Amino acid sequence: MPLHGLHHYTLRPVDLEETKDWYVELLGLEVGHRPPLPFPGYWLYTGGQPTVHLIGPRETERDLPPRAAGQTGLLDHVAFSCTGLRAMKAKLAERGVEYAERVVPRDGQIQLFLKDPNGVSVELNFPDSEARAA
Repeated sequence: MPLHGLHHYTLRPVDLEETKDWYVELLGLEVGHRPPLPFPGYWLYTGGQPTVHLIGPRETERDLPPRAAGQTGLLDHVAFSCTGLRAMKAKLAERGVEYAERVVPRDGQIQLFLKDPNGVSVELNFPDSEARAA
């Protein structure tokens, strides 16, 4: 059976609320339905699909030291298809969020790379038509 797309990825952030706010306020994901699980968290939606799951501390972790941001193991980055390059650049500048911009040689697609509050790299992909309009 072929893959049809990314269902979701899950983060266990150092600060649940800060991470939720970053994805919602900066990237425009929406907080959506989440089953009544026995630990705090959020399901963040893109285009009506749950894309990012955030998991807060579980009861069994209450006596462990607080999490610390750091390396994300084998996870290198997560990528989103986007539109609205000019508006996103303005939002990033307004909030002082650093990013790297690249152009894909084969098709002219514009990529913005930034880090979430936990150090996870997030890639935002914009169509080449937006580069010509910017």
